Amino acid sequence: MIKKFFSVMILLAMIFVTQDAFAESRLTYQVHIQDRGWQNTVRSGEVAGTTGKQRRIEAIVINFPDGIEYNAHVQNIGWQGWKRSGKVAGTVGEGLRMEAIRIRLTGSLADRYDVYYRAHVQNIGWQDWVNNGRVAGTEGDGLRMEAIQIELVEKNSSNDRYGRDRYGRDRYDYDRYGRDRYDDGDNGYYDSDGNYHRDYRRHRRDRYDNDDNGYYDSDGNYHRDYRR
Repeated sequence: MIKKFFSVMILLAMIFVTQDAFAESRLTYQVHIQDRGWQNTVRSGEVAGTTGKQRRIEAIVINFPDGIEYNAHVQNIGWQGWKRSGKVAGTVGEGLRMEAIRIRLTGSLADRYDVYYRAHVQNIGWQDWVNNGRVAGTEGDGLRMEAIQIELVEKNSSNDRYGRDRYGRDRYDYDRYGRDRYDDGDNGYYDSDGNYHRDYRRHRRDRYDNDDNGYYDSDGNYHRDYRR
């Protein structure tokens, strides 16, 4: 009886591991491109769309049977609302550009995986990776999305190159030289989306007079303090 119990437990564990192992292979997506129509389906981590050809993405379909939703921001329409796996987000035949997208997992694997994605945007190029429902692309800037990458990443993975560096530190806390971004001398900071904000209000020294008590205002204009 005990042997039978352990045999069942081992079988269930093998099924669970196999499900996870093939999760990434089940994520596929394709985009509808200006003047080209629907492109070939690609898999997790691959590029859908074009770069350097000035062609807009007009629609996208994401397939993930384990549960996924996505919401497209479209020219002249705005956010369309969440679509489920296999449904078209965006428009076809209307000549409207997709400008941004949000993607999130909804099924059982949402507890074990994060979905990461990034957009290649007109006049910007590849943006940083975002995840789990955050916005990739732009809103209100009139810029087209030209390409997209989507990838599943196991939570707390040592290979999570998007959220952690090789030392396990949050990638927004340190730059590529290992310097603390929160203590780089300008009192700037990164918000929750990874956008950097520089604080010009702190004391700065004039290049010709290290003791003039001058400072930069919020517009970056330098003011020398002559009261000293």
